[in-house]
Amino acid sequence: MSADDYDPSPSNDELEAHLQTRNMVVNLGPSHPAMHGTVRMKVELDGETIVKVDTEIGFLHRGFQKSCENVTWTQCIPYTDRLNYVSALGNNFGFIHAVEELMGIEIPERAKYIRVIGAELHRICDHLTATGALGLELGAFAAFLYGVEARELLWDRVTELTGARLTTNFGRIGGLNRDMPPTWPELVEKTLKKTEELTAEVDALLTRNRIFVDRCRGTGIITTQDALDFGFTGPCLRANGVKYDVRKAKPYWVYDRLDFDVPVGASGDNYDRYLCRTEELRQSIKMVRQCFKEMPEGPVIVDDWRVVLPPKQEVYSTIEGVMAHFKLVMEGIQVPSGEVYSCTEGANGELGWYLRSDGSGRPYKVHVRAPGFHILSGVNKMIEGRMLADLVPTFDTINMIGGEVEQ
Repeated sequence: MSADDYDPSPSNDELEAHLQTRNMVVNLGPSHPAMHGTVRMKVELDGETIVKVDTEIGFLHRGFQKSCENVTWTQCIPYTDRLNYVSALGNNFGFIHAVEELMGIEIPERAKYIRVIGAELHRICDHLTATGALGLELGAFAAFLYGVEARELLWDRVTELTGARLTTNFGRIGGLNRDMPPTWPELVEKTLKKTEELTAEVDALLTRNRIFVDRCRGTGIITTQDALDFGFTGPCLRANGVKYDVRKAKPYWVYDRLDFDVPVGASGDNYDRYLCRTEELRQSIKMVRQCFKEMPEGPVIVDDWRVVLPPKQEVYSTIEGVMAHFKLVMEGIQVPSGEVYSCTEGANGELGWYLRSDGSGRPYKVHVRAPGFHILSGVNKMIEGRMLADLVPTFDTINMIGGEVEQ
């Protein structure tokens, strides 16, 4: 063929040929910035559309349940801090509440009110973290800063109450480690007012922001039936319009005396989950104020040396105090034989405890129904068929906490 005969234009066969394409598999995690906690997602993509998701956990597993079965009932309490570590007091009190049900213990009234205050303050912290992270990962950095500022102020108040910011070890079987400081209610009230100001800023930045609304509304949808089938609870279920809240359905402590609403959504999408959390935050502030107003004076722990360590003066000066102290430390609280399922409303939903005792000072069986595990199980239903970009807000609004999912 001479140079004059060469035709550089493509042939008809080349023009009509289809590109040979195949789906791409992308690993997200376990150390990816979009993954909250150490979790891995194997995502199959057709372009930017998610075809299939395989979620893999186990990177943070610490053997929580078996660890609890090898220590005394009281020594389990610090382990519970490490479940949902953003709202540790709720875990503390939930476990202790289950042990108290198993033992038939009625705690003092003042302890009930302080438990509600602590649990609700940490619920606010949890919701601020979830909504702040949602704003951050969708480009609203200022909203994240406002949320974290409010959370840090509340953690200062938690530190004054418990002695620790994150992992508190504050609750005790039969009540609380100690009473709240005398001036603490005034400090909390000032912090709550500041929190309301900061959350108003977050609301102004996000709730009607065109970009934020477009990224959240209509994305991460799960049907009500699917949510129920997977065992969703908490804000992720209430966003579908199901008005289930353990604090209303099975009241404990003093929740039946408090005036609060349970916010619900309608569409079960990322936007409704965001709105449910922001309104729950306001309801928690309302409950804390009611508790301070109605709280009676009195002890914060039962007066029973079979359950509670005796006062130091008794330990130092009486043989009965020494013996009671020694037996509780060395043998643990002797919980009667039996089993119980007890639940409280955690920040992410129903936090359930199945406990079994053989009558000794150590649990025979501990099993925790962590709300985040069931919600994570349904994430494939929420994002398959959607765009890869929709995975980010969806993973934010389910608020996956590795500590409670993997235990």
